[in-house]
Amino acid sequence: MRLAHALLAATILGLSPALAADPESCRTIRLSDPGWTDITSTNSIAATLLTALGYAPEVKTLSVPIGYQAMKDGQIDVFLGNWLPAQQPFRDDLDAAGAAEVLVQNLEGAKFTLAVPTRQASELGVADFKDLDAHADAFGAKIYGIETGAPANQNLQKMIDADDFGLGDWTLVESGEQAMLAQVTRAERSGDAIVFLAWAPHPMNTAHELTYLAGGDAYFGPDYGGAQVYTLARTGWAAECPNAAQFFRNLVFTVDLENEMMRRILDEGESGPDAAEAWLKENPDALGPWLEGVTTFDGQPGLPAVQSALGL
Repeated sequence: MRLAHALLAATILGLSPALAADPESCRTIRLSDPGWTDITSTNSIAATLLTALGYAPEVKTLSVPIGYQAMKDGQIDVFLGNWLPAQQPFRDDLDAAGAAEVLVQNLEGAKFTLAVPTRQASELGVADFKDLDAHADAFGAKIYGIETGAPANQNLQKMIDADDFGLGDWTLVESGEQAMLAQVTRAERSGDAIVFLAWAPHPMNTAHELTYLAGGDAYFGPDYGGAQVYTLARTGWAAECPNAAQFFRNLVFTVDLENEMMRRILDEGESGPDAAEAWLKENPDALGPWLEGVTTFDGQPGLPAVQSALGL
């Protein structure tokens, strides 16, 4: 009865009562994070904005293969880190199963391949994958990768197994992103040569002077592993949750944005949510395009709600 009176009063006053933009089943949005700082950064921005809109984002830390399987099983709603071509086999598997749909390409200008600190590259004359094996002793015949199961590691292992570039007797050292970069820092300080997976966006590109190696097109794609990053949703989610889906379609990033977010997390020790809140307060103009056509969960205008939540 009270609701009926409220609706009648709203009609008499010429007001439109607030209606939920998405059904209750869409309030919780499950995001996957493979433990990469760039995806931690973008997930943190998304989660901060979604919370301000009245949603309940849940970020689950899952390795790349497990995260894709979770999406395939309907246990993950959205993934902001579909790097192509490095993750093409996983995309092919999802596409064959009809398990995911692309919402948007969320980043341009990314790259992902092997790199060597520039000083060492210059001293050894290393500029291409094919230059590595002649200096196997200097490199310890090791390539430093990221976490076990990552597609990039799998590509490197295929290269070693095939003895491409004469690297058949080399070893892939698998570790997490931060452990790998700590090894890079130690090698630079000691003057030891090191070859490792590098990518942009990432503050490693400002913390270290790097030479990206040519010649790895068959494994990482052309243009030094030039990559496109896409936002995926499990099939059917966008139709079920059109308002949240519109938000994710709007949510595109830049290399500079992600570099700054990762710098705050890696170099300043800020948590992802703290870094996201600080960046958003310093860059309020980003909110308009991201929230165009997006409402709060209960149907109110999205932009003023987020501005209020951030104290802008």
